[in-house]
This record gives sequence, structure tokens and C-alpha cells, in this order.
Amino acid sequence: MAYEVEGIKQIETNELQEIVNEGKADPILVDVREPEEYVEGHISNIPLIPMHNLPALIDQFDKDKEYIFVCRSGNRSQNVAMFFKERGFDKVSNYAGGMLAWDGELATGMERVITDVKELYK
Repeated sequence: MAYEVEGIKQIETNELQEIVNEGKADPILVDVREPEEYVEGHISNIPLIPMHNLPALIDQFDKDKEYIFVCRSGNRSQNVAMFFKERGFDKVSNYAGGMLAWDGELATGMERVITDVKELYK
């Protein structure tokens, strides 16, 4: 069941699994880890935008969309969600357990690295 930490909705593994299985375009899931972490294992079809790239790209994000951020343990993604919230994004969530808690299938390699935020909305 979802709960909040520092004003950010926390998504648990079973909830994220449902979202992934539904395969809908919204909410938009974004992996914010480093490329070498993503290559080793990520949730299939979830795009990578490393955390350090987000400040330069934030103005390209659509404030009307809903985002769930994913990292290794849930700490970086929590910080990203807070960063977005501070900049006027109301629909942001954190995958609380991060990839350490993920028990679903993993993809490897550089499946979907985003350099242009417009690619998120395709």
C-alpha cells in the first residue's frame, strides 16, 4: 500500500509490478541510476535518464504527466522526486525499495537510454 515520505508518494514492489504488467503510457517510469548499473539489470522497457542529467532536462518534462522514479535502493529516486516536486511537478512518486527490492524479470544492456525527453512520451 502506498505511503508518503517527505511529501513523496512511495510505490512498493507489488504496485510497481502491476504498473509494469499493465504496460500503460502513464505513469512514466524513469530509471535514474548510472549507465553501468542499468546495463547490469533493469526493468524491461523502463528508460534510463541518469540523475545527474535531470537538472539540465527538467524543463522538457511535462508537468501534467505522472512519473515514478527508480534507482538502486530508493534513495536517489526519492531525491529526484523531491527535486521535481520543488519545481512544480505534483504527480511524482518514488519506487521505495529500488532495484534491490525488485523480484520481477530483469533486462540487461543499454535497452532504452533517453537523451531527449520527448522520447519518453512516444
